[in-house]
Amino acid sequence: MQKTTEQNAALTVMRAQPFFEDKNRAFWILQGLGWSGAFLLRGLSGIANGQPISFLVPVLISTVTGYSLTLLMAVGFRFLLRQRPIVTWTTSIAVAIFAAGTSAFIDAWVFTTLNPLSEGGGLKLFLGAFYLNFTLLGAWSALYYAINYYLTVEQQADQLQRLENQASSAQLAMLRYQLNPHFLFNTLNSISTLVLLKQTDRANAMLSRLSAFLRYTLINEPTAQVTLEQEIETLKLYLEIEKMRFEDRLRPIFDIHPAVAGTRLPSLLLQPLVENAIKYAVTPQEEGADIVVTAQPIGENVRIVVSDTGPGLNGHDQRVTKGTGVGLANIRDRLAQAFGERQSMETRSPPEGGYSVIIEMPLSIAEPSRVAA
Repeated sequence: MQKTTEQNAALTVMRAQPFFEDKNRAFWILQGLGWSGAFLLRGLSGIANGQPISFLVPVLISTVTGYSLTLLMAVGFRFLLRQRPIVTWTTSIAVAIFAAGTSAFIDAWVFTTLNPLSEGGGLKLFLGAFYLNFTLLGAWSALYYAINYYLTVEQQADQLQRLENQASSAQLAMLRYQLNPHFLFNTLNSISTLVLLKQTDRANAMLSRLSAFLRYTLINEPTAQVTLEQEIETLKLYLEIEKMRFEDRLRPIFDIHPAVAGTRLPSLLLQPLVENAIKYAVTPQEEGADIVVTAQPIGENVRIVVSDTGPGLNGHDQRVTKGTGVGLANIRDRLAQAFGERQSMETRSPPEGGYSVIIEMPLSIAEPSRVAA
């Protein structure tokens, strides 16, 4: 049973393989089918026009001659493909003319040998065979070059796509790696402050949470996507670290609709928004601030809002004009890399205070090729 299953799997892979994946195999298949079809077409056409069965003998010899000549032409054309266009085309035409002349000479000689009493002139017979063979070999040459140029274009397109994917992955990785030292600096600064204040228990607790957070960033590829549920759990882990500093002044609130919990987004996408909210809303206010993260389905999209009850742009909040440049710009770039034009991001700061970042992106729970752990 296992052997049968393996054979079926191998058959499935074989059937799924593109025809031109193996160029040599494709050439021999097309070569055989093409010349077999030419033989059948000429043979059936002659018999339909009243020719005897013996007519098939010169047709067979002519087909074998054409088959053999095109094998030699293929070797030459393979070399000519790498030359300049003017050299390729002029030489190819000359080769096709020479091959057609050779084939016509053989056809005329075979016909004369098999029909010694025929009244047909040698030159007339040669010219007729030359016209037929040149047409046939010219069509073969055009098809050969057309297929090879098509394969070359496809190969270049695939290579360009691979390069674009690599560049996109590198861009995503760079954007993700910008976050780690930025966040790490702030957290280590907080731990240093706790150590200076001799609050070793709190410093140890913060170090423990920091190690858990960094472990999460290390076990995931920088270009991987996570579910919104995983992203929220990571945010909570980050907020536990910051809670050690701000205690009751930091009041996180989460409202995640169950229908969007499985949607996928770049990992650590929301962390800079929460970090900015802490920096510009919680830190400058003695009473602290609420940080609210909501996610709701909007048609085929999901809308994620990260808002705070800080002073907003009307107060001392300068996160847009004088920020580090890592937060909002980083998120815009990562959204564009991940979703193209199927995403949007806007910020709002009403006159009464507060600040909100609104993100819309496709609601997709499909399993990607690289899933975060």
